[in-house]
Amino acid sequence: AFAVDKMTNYHCNLASWHSSRELLQCTFARQALPMVWDFAEGNPLSNSSGCFANMLEWVAKCIEAFPAAAQGRAIQCDAQSDLGLKGIMVSTDPPYYDNIGYADLSDFFYIWMRESLQGTYPELFRTMLTPKTEELVATPYRFDGDANKARDFFEDGMLKAFLQIHSYVDEAFPMTVYYAYRQSEIDEEAGNEEAATASTGWETMLSAILEAGFAITGTWPIRTEMGSRALARSGTNALASSVVLVCRKRPEDAPICTRRDFLNALKRELKPALDKLQSANIAPVDLAQSAIGPGMAVFSRYSKVLEADGTPMSIRTALQIINQELDLYFSEQDSELDADSRFCVDLYTQYAFDELPFGEADVLARAKNTSVDR
Repeated sequence: AFAVDKMTNYHCNLASWHSSRELLQCTFARQALPMVWDFAEGNPLSNSSGCFANMLEWVAKCIEAFPAAAQGRAIQCDAQSDLGLKGIMVSTDPPYYDNIGYADLSDFFYIWMRESLQGTYPELFRTMLTPKTEELVATPYRFDGDANKARDFFEDGMLKAFLQIHSYVDEAFPMTVYYAYRQSEIDEEAGNEEAATASTGWETMLSAILEAGFAITGTWPIRTEMGSRALARSGTNALASSVVLVCRKRPEDAPICTRRDFLNALKRELKPALDKLQSANIAPVDLAQSAIGPGMAVFSRYSKVLEADGTPMSIRTALQIINQELDLYFSEQDSELDADSRFCVDLYTQYAFDELPFGEADVLARAKNTSVDR
């Protein structure tokens, strides 16, 4: 069943030819069904690229390499429902807001797997297509194009899921949350001079974690992504590393603080944390994401951070303040460099070794009082 399912990725008129390696390029180079101008046709009965024997060999290699040494148990269930679990350790990779419609894409493989395995696992394959109404993703088309309803559905679902997790986890272990999604939205309401970056996806996930009663205690950037993957080349909202947020239950008697107290604590604790991250050789493009951990660790240790008017500070405002402190940290490091070096450092910080449009480099160069040619 796995081998047949793997073949569908290659025996499709969206599969193309990889000219440099001279083999079939599969349909899903990224999580989307792309338009292609021409396709390559594999022969399943041959001994070359795309044949059944190759697919079977890869599946067999994977099974042989599985590290499992003891019996395990996997169940499929809804994370928002009470499953009666207690005293467990939780490590989760939550959905990325509206980034990828996994349920829609999985139908491509599901219909073939259902043909093979419906008799073996009737419960898993009882529906014609994959269930979609419960999928926790903010896709407006499922709500008649209403983006607000899609956002509310996602926010409510994330909060319910993390509330359940809060009741499950053993206090002896941290909860870990993987997130490989870059902050990318500019908040124009702050005005041009103070326009700050804060992603809706990050804001929603952090809100759910904190409202459920967790405090973020740290960040582990883990190099999980290949530089050659299509997402890295396409400039989409993806990271070179996965950022793992480490969370523990916040004490019920956590104190309340003012905005000034929060800023003072942030200035005191963020710089040493960033020095430590830099010394760990984290990719510069991911440093802003990794700074969320130590920054939110300060914010989330309090039950509330009160603004000057007495209202609680929002997650978005906290993220913007953390990003502003990050900018100050970089500007201090760059202050002794000449204009050309500052341009190079900024370019590498944002793009690492990825390709980018000349226009974007030119805008950055002018802002640094130099030129791309120079």
